[in-house]
Amino acid sequence: MSAVILALIAGAVIGLALGALGGGGSVLAVPALIYLLGFTPVAATTASLVVVTVTSATALSAHAREGRVRWRTGLLFAAGTGPAMLGGALAGRLPAAALSVSFAVVAAVAALRMLRHRPPPETAAPVRPLRTAAAGAGLGAVTGVLGVGGGFLAVPALVNVLGLRMRAAVGTSLLVITVNSLAALAVRAGTASGLNWAVIGPFAGSAILGAWDGKRLSAKLPGETLQRVFALVLLAVAGFMLVDAVA
Repeated sequence: MSAVILALIAGAVIGLALGALGGGGSVLAVPALIYLLGFTPVAATTASLVVVTVTSATALSAHAREGRVRWRTGLLFAAGTGPAMLGGALAGRLPAAALSVSFAVVAAVAALRMLRHRPPPETAAPVRPLRTAAAGAGLGAVTGVLGVGGGFLAVPALVNVLGLRMRAAVGTSLLVITVNSLAALAVRAGTASGLNWAVIGPFAGSAILGAWDGKRLSAKLPGETLQRVFALVLLAVAGFMLVDAVA
């Protein structure tokens, strides 16, 4: 199977996840770029940021039109991710297996918390700037160390820590992902010159189309079902990373 066809298929799956669940882009894109399309890890992480940025921005606009984005909460949350830079520096001193195991544990705990049945709040939780920024800073530190997980950890944090409903958490997570991905791309600008744009272009285009389908899918699913699907996918990712780390 040609690289372009594989890129189209992988892009569609990643776009569907981002549009429906508000996360999963980097967690799914990086392995696809490495194992299916032959990218080096450095090139894969940079290419993943390109794909995730344009796809998240597209999905964000669709969710915003439906009123599912909490702009103030999302921007405060994104502004608190500065510790990601410190976490990234620490990551260079840790073994790769330790990073993978740590991420798997964090992801599994977040998923299990989301699987616990709780009645949804009657009204949206008020924005608490300090708590929101602190949650964003904590997520930034974790994702900076582990290297992946922006959306997959942002959604559980927005639901469990800040009390957003699942649909609002999905839309707001896309805002956080877009801001963080743009910032990360700015830092990595020097690594983009050698990328295979003949593969990345179809990958990104297919992901954008998949994000629109994901948004329509999320509109048809009850919030509780969407939350459970997200948690189960997150558990599956955690399990795969754990097995890969210890194998």
